[in-house]
Amino acid sequence: MDTNARRIVLPLIGLFALLVVSANSQAAITTGSLFEEMVDMAGLARFPEPAYRTVQFSSTDRRSNLPGGPDWFANSDGFGGEPIPNFEKVLREPDADGIGEYLIADVAGPGAVVRLWTAAIEGQVRVVLDDAETPIYEGGADAFFRRPYESFEPFKGIDAETFGRTVYQRDASYAPIPFAKRLRVVWTGNVKRIHFYELQVRLYDKDASVVSFRPEDIRTYRETIEHVIRTLADPDKQMKPDSGAKSFEVGLSASETVTVAEFEGSHAVEQLTIRLTASDMDKALRQTVLQVTFDGYPWPQVQSPVGDFFGAAPGINPYQSLPFTVQPDGTMVCRFVMPFERSCKVELVNEGGQRVEATGAVAATPWTWDVRSMHFRARWRVDHDLIASNRDVQDLPFLLAQGKGVYVGTTAYLLNPNQVPTPYGNWWGEGDEKIFVDNEPMPSIFGTGSEDYFNYSWSSPDIFLYPYCGQPRNDGPGNRGFVTNYRWHILDPIPFHQNLRFYMELYSHERTPGVSYARIGYHYARPGLTDDHLAITPADLRAPELPVGWNPAARMGAANSVFHTSEDCLTDRQNTRLDDGALWAGGKLLVWTPRNAGERKSFKLTIDTDGRKQINVAFAMTPRSGKVAFYLDGEPLPLANRSEEVDLYRPYRTLLRRVALRPGELTAGEHTLTLEWTDTTGRVAEPEVGIDFFWVQRQ
Repeated sequence: MDTNARRIVLPLIGLFALLVVSANSQAAITTGSLFEEMVDMAGLARFPEPAYRTVQFSSTDRRSNLPGGPDWFANSDGFGGEPIPNFEKVLREPDADGIGEYLIADVAGPGAVVRLWTAAIEGQVRVVLDDAETPIYEGGADAFFRRPYESFEPFKGIDAETFGRTVYQRDASYAPIPFAKRLRVVWTGNVKRIHFYELQVRLYDKDASVVSFRPEDIRTYRETIEHVIRTLADPDKQMKPDSGAKSFEVGLSASETVTVAEFEGSHAVEQLTIRLTASDMDKALRQTVLQVTFDGYPWPQVQSPVGDFFGAAPGINPYQSLPFTVQPDGTMVCRFVMPFERSCKVELVNEGGQRVEATGAVAATPWTWDVRSMHFRARWRVDHDLIASNRDVQDLPFLLAQGKGVYVGTTAYLLNPNQVPTPYGNWWGEGDEKIFVDNEPMPSIFGTGSEDYFNYSWSSPDIFLYPYCGQPRNDGPGNRGFVTNYRWHILDPIPFHQNLRFYMELYSHERTPGVSYARIGYHYARPGLTDDHLAITPADLRAPELPVGWNPAARMGAANSVFHTSEDCLTDRQNTRLDDGALWAGGKLLVWTPRNAGERKSFKLTIDTDGRKQINVAFAMTPRSGKVAFYLDGEPLPLANRSEEVDLYRPYRTLLRRVALRPGELTAGEHTLTLEWTDTTGRVAEPEVGIDFFWVQRQ
C-alpha cells in the first residue's frame, strides 16, 4: 500500500473503530440503563435484546428435586435446621459455634441482580463481582437483601424516603447490580437459624456488553434514579399518554356485547381507562368481561372480568402501581403497552343479569411492528370450590404457554372461608411458585412461599401498595375472606423462547374446603404462541360469597381461646345498633356511635379460670371509625405493642382485624372491659366503632 492510500485508509479504519466503540458503548447495560427499564412500559412489549434468561436462587427446600416426586411439596425453606442446607453448596462446615460458610450463587456473567427478598435472614453475606479482590458488599445479610444501596456513601445524595417506597418494596429490593463477568454471593452463618432469601438474576447472552456496578454509579446516574423514583411514586402524574384517546360511554344490557374502540394499522394501546356503574358493583366488576383482540385472532388475547384485569378485585379497592391504578371513584387505568400489527378491537361483554354503564377511553400511539414486537395477553382463569390443604397439596397452573414471549405479571384473587381468626391457622399461601422455562427439567424460579413471591412475608394480612407488588384487599381476621395479591415483573420479566409453565402450590395451614382461586398470568407473546386458556363460562363468573354466619374456631393461632359475642357482653345499648353482613361472626356486627371524645362503652367478660390471659377484640376498621383506648376494671389497659390506643380508621376499605391487648393475670369471674372514643381529629363526621367479638386466650 502506498503512502497516500495509507493516509486515506488508516483514518477511515480509525473512524470505523470509533463508531463501533461508540455503538457498543450506547448498547452497554449499566446501572443507569437498568433504572430506566424500571419504568419503560413500551420496552416490555419488545422481546429483549440482548437476550437474557431470568433465574432465581432461593432457600427453597432442596429435597424438592423431582417434579411430582415424593418430596415435591417439601416445605423446609429457611426456618433453620433443614434436612439439606438451603444453599448451592457448603463451602465450610460449621465450626464449634455452629457458624459455616455457604454458597448462595456463583454465576458467570454478563448479568445483573434485579430483585432481592428476605423474610428474615441472619448472618453475613459477601458479594463479589468479576472476581475482584475486594467485595462490593460485605456485611449483614438482612441489610443487603432489603436495602443494598444504603451501605454505599453516594446513596446519601438520593431522596431516601422516595427510594425506600419505590425501589425498596415491602420485603424486596429492586436496586439493580449489574456485573460483566461473574457474580458470587456467599453467606456465613448458622444454618439452624432463620435464613429465608431469594436472589433474582438476569443472565445475558455472552456477547452482551455489561458495565459492572460501582457505588459511584449512584452519583453518576443520580438524575436518572431521581426521575425513575418520581415516576414509580406517582405514575398517574408522570406517565400521561402521548397520544389522543378514543372515549366511550355505553350501556350494556344483560348478555350484550359492545365494541367500545377499534383501531386499524400498526399501533399500540398505551393506556386503557374504564369505569363501570351498576346497582351491584361487585357483581358488575366480576361479570362484565373485557375482551381485547389484536390482528383478527379468533380468541381475544385479553379476556378477563373487568375488575380482575385491573388487579384489585373483588369490588373497588383503590391502589396505584406502575401498570395499574384503581381510583376511589372506580376509574381503572391500565398502562401496559399493547402493540398490534393490523388491528385492535376492545369489547365489553355483560355476562350478568343487571344493566351496566361503562365509560372510559383507549389511547393508541403509532407503533412500528417488527420481529421483536409482541402481543399483550391476560387471560383470566378460576377454580371454585377447591379444597386447600397442608397434606393434599397441589400445583395450580397460572400459565402453560408454548411459543416465544415474556412473562410480566401475576394477580391472585382468593375467597378463603377458613374460620380460624389468626394468620397462623387461616393462612392459604404456604405454597411456592414454580416456573419452568424452555423445557427445563427443574424450575429455574422456585420460591419459598406465595407471600414471598408477592414480596411480603409471615402470612401478613396488612394492606400494602407498591409500584410492583401489593395486597389491595384482605378482609380478615387474619387472612380470612377475600384476599388479592399482585406482582408485576417490570425489572425482572421472564423471557422464554420455547415454552413457559407457571405453577403456584395451593398449600394452606389446615384443610379448608370452599376456596375460590382466580388468577391471571400477564405476558407478552410473539405470534404463534399457544396456551392452555379455556373460554370463560357463566359458572366461572359467579360472584363468590362469604359463608353467612361463620363463627371463629379455637385452633392453631387461636388455640386455648374462649370467644364472646360482643352484643351479648354489652352493659347498655345506648348509641348502638346491629348491622348484618357475611364478614361478621354470626352475621352480625355491633356498631357503637360515640358522639364526643371521652365517651365510653363497657362490656362484661366472664373468665372461667385464674391465670395469665390475653384479651383480644375483633374490630371493624372502616372509613367511619377512629381512635379507641381500653380500660380493664377501671384501669388503663395498653395494647400488646404497648400503644395506649388503636386507630381503627381505614380509608376506602372495610376490614375485620384482631386488636391484641397486653396479657396479664386474670382471676376467674366477671371483668369489665371499657372502650373509650379518643379521636378528636375530625376525620369522621358521624363516627362509628364496630365490635364483632372478643376472645380471651390462655397464655
